[in-house]
Amino acid sequence: MQRSLKQRLTPYGFIAPAIILLLLFSLIPILIAFVISFTGLDITGLGNWSTVKFVGFSNFINLFKDKIFIQSIGNTFYYIIIGVPLVVVLSLTIAIMINFGQNKFFSFLRLIFYTPSITNTVAVAVVWTYMYNPNGGLLNSILEKFGISGLQWLNDPTTAKISLIILAVWKAIGLNMLIFLAAIQGIPESLYEAAQLDGANWWQQTRHITIPSLRFSIFFVTVTTLIGWFQFFDEPFIMTKGGPVNSTNSVALFVYQNGFQNSNFGYAAAGSFVMFAAIIIATLIQFRMQRKQQGL
Repeated sequence: MQRSLKQRLTPYGFIAPAIILLLLFSLIPILIAFVISFTGLDITGLGNWSTVKFVGFSNFINLFKDKIFIQSIGNTFYYIIIGVPLVVVLSLTIAIMINFGQNKFFSFLRLIFYTPSITNTVAVAVVWTYMYNPNGGLLNSILEKFGISGLQWLNDPTTAKISLIILAVWKAIGLNMLIFLAAIQGIPESLYEAAQLDGANWWQQTRHITIPSLRFSIFFVTVTTLIGWFQFFDEPFIMTKGGPVNSTNSVALFVYQNGFQNSNFGYAAAGSFVMFAAIIIATLIQFRMQRKQQGL
């Protein structure tokens, strides 16, 4: 009986370290942040918890009266609507092209596209900031040769968002390309051989075999990319500080500004949970759509 009990408890012993780490560094901090979102915690409250006051839903109500927060929500959805499809489509396209050419040149291209994904975001953002410089920056210097001059990449509210999206898409393509490439190479060759015998060309094979076989990979990349764009922070923080006139401010950056710059921790925690709820809803919608496609 003791041996049987030991055998039943052994699997839990293996996963115990992961569960403990999850509790200490994820679940408990989330619970604490949730409690803080209903308080007026600021920098004085960190030194003396007795000064912390319970404010109920005031933080959440004030959030949706805050024009900067509403603008941050709009900016974040702008990033998602443009950025997510671009990352998925470009990553998939590049993976198909690289898989089509099985030689050293295409292997080198795989390295070229993957390198930005493993490069430090801060370093990349600093370099791109110089490239976007309207006075002598690389991009404007190239465009001037085609008669286009004076583009204010990061100084104009419209072009600033596009500029950040270009950088973020460029950096995100590599990792997702490898995911698609691994999935493509897992498709049985017999499917393509049968299609060739039936007279199917490359495009027909891609449309009717490759893309349908990548349904789960496309779903996975879409969900992870969507979550990443909801948390869009590094690029606007380093390159624009949310400007000009808050045109590039994301919800994640708004939370940082209120929590770590203004020391309004309760208000920032409320904003983070609004973002958390949006991520959960978007992910559940994706899962629902995936289940419908599978006919479940």
